[in-house]
Amino acid sequence: MALSPQWLDELRSRITLSSVIMRTTKLQRAGREWKACCPFHNEKTPSFTVNDQKGFYHCFGCQAHGDVISWMTDQRGLSFMDAVKELAAEAGMEVPRPDPREAQRAEQRAGLHDVMQAAQDWFVQNLRSPQGKQARDYLASRGFNDRTIERFGFGFAPDSRGGLKEALSRFDEHMLVEAGLLISVDDKPPYDRFRGRLMLPIQDARERVIAFGGRILESRDGVAKYLNSPDTPLFDKGRTLYNIHRAAPASRQSDRVVVVEGYMDVIALAAAGFEDAVAPMGTALTDNQIELLWRMVEKPVLCFDGDAAGRRAAMKAVSRALPLLRPGHSLQIVQLPGGLDPDDLIKQQGAKAMEQLLAAPKSMLELVWEEERDARPLASPEDKAGLKERLLAHADAIQHPDIRSLYRREWLDLYSAFAFPKREFQKTGWQPGRQARPFQPAQSPQMTAQLKRAASGNFRDMLAQAVLAGLARHPDQIDRHAEQLLRLTKLVPESSAAVDYLLDAAETLEDGANSPISASGILPPPPDNTRFSFLVEGSDPDDAREDLAEAIALLVERPQLDAAIAAATSRFETDPEGAFAEQQRLRKRKLEIESRLGQMARKRAAEVAPEGQSAAGAINAGGDQETD
Repeated sequence: MALSPQWLDELRSRITLSSVIMRTTKLQRAGREWKACCPFHNEKTPSFTVNDQKGFYHCFGCQAHGDVISWMTDQRGLSFMDAVKELAAEAGMEVPRPDPREAQRAEQRAGLHDVMQAAQDWFVQNLRSPQGKQARDYLASRGFNDRTIERFGFGFAPDSRGGLKEALSRFDEHMLVEAGLLISVDDKPPYDRFRGRLMLPIQDARERVIAFGGRILESRDGVAKYLNSPDTPLFDKGRTLYNIHRAAPASRQSDRVVVVEGYMDVIALAAAGFEDAVAPMGTALTDNQIELLWRMVEKPVLCFDGDAAGRRAAMKAVSRALPLLRPGHSLQIVQLPGGLDPDDLIKQQGAKAMEQLLAAPKSMLELVWEEERDARPLASPEDKAGLKERLLAHADAIQHPDIRSLYRREWLDLYSAFAFPKREFQKTGWQPGRQARPFQPAQSPQMTAQLKRAASGNFRDMLAQAVLAGLARHPDQIDRHAEQLLRLTKLVPESSAAVDYLLDAAETLEDGANSPISASGILPPPPDNTRFSFLVEGSDPDDAREDLAEAIALLVERPQLDAAIAAATSRFETDPEGAFAEQQRLRKRKLEIESRLGQMARKRAAEVAPEGQSAAGAINAGGDQETD
C-alpha cells in the first residue's frame, strides 16, 4: 500500500513522539528536548535525545535515528503497516485504501521538494548579492536584523523572466511549472513567476519548503503587492498556515496561538519575542485551517488590524468558525487600536502593549454582538428587529445544539437589554423598614374576567403556567423578558391576558423592588408536580433567574417548532424526502427541549429531595393528591 507523504505527515503531526517513547523508556526533560539512556544499546550516560518539535529521536552513541513510525518498527518490532495502523487508531485517522498510482505521485513530490529547496537557496544567494541591495534596504527599514533575516529565510527574486529557469536548469522544465515556480501559457516558453520581489519560503510542519510568498519592492500599476505560489502537489493554501513549524512547539509552552493577517506580521511578532504566531495564506481562514489551530490550542487568538478591513476579516473568521464550534473550542479576538498592525503597535508602544492586548481578547459572542449592533443605525423598530434577525441567523449557523442554544440565549439577553432598556418605575411611597407585601395591580373588569377564565382551567400548557407563576414570584425578570413574552402572546393567544397583567404590574413596581406579585385567582396556578427552581422557596436566586430565562426561551420556541413540523408535513406530497428530513430534524429539537426541561426539574428535585428519597420521588411528591 502506498501512503501519501501528506497523510503520513498528518499522522506524525497528531502524535507526540515523546509520549510514545515514554511508554517504554524513561525520559528526562532537557531544555526543549528529552534525554534518556539509549534503548538501542547499553550505556550509563544518556546520549539518546527526543525532539518533539522536529519529530525525531537520535542517539549520539549508536546513531539510532528516526521518527514515531520508525520507533514503532525498530523498537517495537512492528511492520511498517502495523505501526501505521496502530498510530492511526491512536490519532483517530483512517488508513487510506491502496492506490497503485500513489507511489508514482510520492516519487514526484519528493522531486518537487528538491526543486523548492534549490529555488530557496538561489533566492537567498540573490539577496546577499549586489542585485539584492534594494531588498536588503527594505528589510533594514522594517527593523529586521541579520538573525531574523536568516532565520526566516528571506531571499530575492531578480526582475527577470528567465533567471530562476536558467539557475535551476538541471531540473526538468515541467517540474518547475508543477512546483509553481514558472508560468506556462499556451505554447509560449514558460517564464519566472516571481520577479523583482522580496521572497519568503512557506514551510510545512516538517520545515520543508512547499511554496513561496513574494512582496514587490516598488509599486507598479496592476501588480499585486503580495504574490503566493499557486496550489501545487506540495501546497494547498487552504490547508496551510505560515510559520506553523515554529508556532506549534511554541504553543505548547505558551498555551496560545496568535493568528495575524500576513507573514510580515508573523515575523514582526517573532522579532519581538512572540514565537506562537501564524498567518493564513492571504485569504480568509478556512475550515481546515481552523481545525489546524484547534489541534494546537482550544482557543486561538485572532489578532487583526483595527481598521475596517481588519474588522471584516475578524467577522469572516468568526462566521466560518460558528458552524464548527464544539465544547471547549472557540476563537478569541484582539482588535488592534487605531488602524495599527502588529509591527506598528510594537514599534510605537512596545512588546508589553501587545502582550496586554493578547491577554484580554474578546469572545466570539462579544465580537458578533458589537459588530452587528454597530453595523448600521438603529433608529426605528424595524432597524432593531433587523439586528435581532441578524443575531439569530448567526446562532442558527451553529451546529452543536447546546452551544447554539446558549449563544441564542446570550444574544437575546443582550438584545433585550438594548432594545428594551429598563424603565423608570413609578414610586409608590415605600419606606425603609416597611415590610414588603405582594403587589397586585389594578385591572379592568374585562381583564379580570379573562384572567379568571385562564385560572379556571382553560390554560392547559403546564410549562406556560409554570413560567407565568415564576414571573409572578420574580417580577424583576418581567421587563427583561418583555420582548419574548409579547412574542408568546402571538404564538399562544390564551396567554395574552396573563402576559398583559404581568407587564402592567412591572410598569408600576418600585425601582429595584422584587416583591412577589399577588396572583391568587388571577394567574393560572403552577402545576402541583412542577419542581422548577424558580417556583420553589429557598432556591438560589441566580439559579432561579437562569432557569426561568431558559424556560421562557423554550416556551417561545416550542410552538414555533409545532408550526414548522406542520409545515413540513404539508410538503410530503411535493417533496417527501426533504419534508421527512426537515420533520425529523424538528422533532429531534422538540425532544431536546423536553429533555432539557426534564433535566431542569430533576436537578432541583435532587437538591430538595429528603434523605433516602430519589429525585423521581421528589418530582412526584408534590403531585395531585387523591380526593374522596
